[in-house]
Amino acid sequence: MFGVVPKPLWEKKFPADSRNRIELSMNCLLVWAGGKTILIETGAGDKHDQKFREIYGLGEPRLIPELRKMAREDHEIDVVINTHLHFDHCGGNTRMENGRAIPSFPHARYVVQRGEFEYAQHPTERDRASYNPDNYLPIKAACKLSLLEGDRTIAPGVELLRIAGHNSFMQCIKLHGGGKTAIFLADFVPTHAHLPLPWIAAYDLFPMTTLENKKKWIPEIAHNGWLAIFGHDPKVPAGLVKEKNGKYEVEPVKIS
Repeated sequence: MFGVVPKPLWEKKFPADSRNRIELSMNCLLVWAGGKTILIETGAGDKHDQKFREIYGLGEPRLIPELRKMAREDHEIDVVINTHLHFDHCGGNTRMENGRAIPSFPHARYVVQRGEFEYAQHPTERDRASYNPDNYLPIKAACKLSLLEGDRTIAPGVELLRIAGHNSFMQCIKLHGGGKTAIFLADFVPTHAHLPLPWIAAYDLFPMTTLENKKKWIPEIAHNGWLAIFGHDPKVPAGLVKEKNGKYEVEPVKIS
């Protein structure tokens, strides 16, 4: 998760277990905009076998129970946004029924970048393990997939921003309304610990692109007072980014 950063540095922020694993979350957002109920990310889902779950230390899926706590059933989701198609961001897109994967949200339109969908069907050896066709091909087969190209506003106050680095076609989500702005950073800045410019995950296919985009976006987020929402942070899922003596820190903010 921290690339070239030495373990004695990153372990101060995220202590590792005996297998060198750290605790991470798969944070999802529920957004209401333009009369639509929009779900951003779907986590890893529940289609993985026990060996896979043990390797990654996956807990029980919480997405559907959490939606129901907010009085939302699966059929009430209008739009699902996948920042990209790695298994930990879109695994909950589908569920198994009678031995085959079907859309988890039957009335939803699923939104992803066209380039990401095309790449996911022919990944390289380096990242092939991150893609599971059962997470997205059934969406295409059900005619529920919307493929976008570049930045796009899909509902009032919901803007998709293609920010490459982690891969070529990942998109972050900018949310604005009531005079306030938030940005869901997905794997661009996966945790608050990744705010320093060199703290870039080894998973990133294009780390120098990530670096250039961090130089562009992190100062803008801090300067404009946007709420930063981190895709994998279990400790600080959201916060205000502050610049102090040339460094960027986060002031945690509780969101509900």
